[in-house]
Amino acid sequence: MTKDEIEDSSAPLVEHLIELRNRLIWSIAAFVVAMIAAFPFAKSILGYLLKPIEEAMRDLGNTNPVMQYTAPQELLFTYFHISVVAGLALSFPVIAYQLWRFVAPGLYRSEKQAFLPFLIASPVLFFAGAAFAQYIVTPLAMAFFLGFADLPSMVSAALLQLQGLPVENAAGATSSEGIAIVFQGKVDQSLDISLKLIMAFGLCFQMPVLLTLMGKAGLATSAGLSNMRRYAIVIMLLVSAIVTPPDLVSMLTLFAAIYPLYEVSIFLIRQMEKRREAELRAEGLWDDEDDAAKDAPEPKA
Repeated sequence: MTKDEIEDSSAPLVEHLIELRNRLIWSIAAFVVAMIAAFPFAKSILGYLLKPIEEAMRDLGNTNPVMQYTAPQELLFTYFHISVVAGLALSFPVIAYQLWRFVAPGLYRSEKQAFLPFLIASPVLFFAGAAFAQYIVTPLAMAFFLGFADLPSMVSAALLQLQGLPVENAAGATSSEGIAIVFQGKVDQSLDISLKLIMAFGLCFQMPVLLTLMGKAGLATSAGLSNMRRYAIVIMLLVSAIVTPPDLVSMLTLFAAIYPLYEVSIFLIRQMEKRREAELRAEGLWDDEDDAAKDAPEPKA
């Protein structure tokens, strides 16, 4: 191979690297601009993310909820953290567009038509999961955890009522004794819980996209997913227990949200298989004998 041939063969690779560099530059620039633009609104975003814990504290009788920070730089770093997350969310359309522009030239028209709906569905499902976490799961989790502060007094009051003793007198007698245990939440820790739940639910809601892409690529079938349902349930319960706070309410809520998505994935893959079968039948390429053999029950041992 001559020197000219070597240079000609390396030209496409160099062009792809240059294209990748340009797309990365545009993506990073969009992220930095979005992060800077989000910083002035970090305080408002923080208040929005902490709204579930504020409402839980008010429901438990705290008329003046207060969150604290214990280091001089903690609040500033919390605002930076919020700006990074908000900047990533705001710049995601630009990043997705740059990714599409880099990948699309190497795809056939049919592949573009198949891939584009998944690229659109992915952020929609992520924000749906994030909204589910913010408006349903986080309030339930905060009410569950903060409710433990009143649990002993509620049990004591119930026992006193069963014994016929005045609850108010007993409460007044015990209020001046012992150590008062109150919740004094830290800003960064409370924010971390909210963001973890948002990320966990947003990522778990990507399951239909992942399974449908696997079905599109021939890596998964509707029959296979149906047969694996019992194992999938166990896996989803384990994932729910890992990614949510250590309480039964959050775990079961996440499972109740993602299990229907598993069934939706089976339905979508089954519809794709029916369309594929119809196309092959129209072209005369479908083998009915193989189809019958595939659907036939396995012989018992």
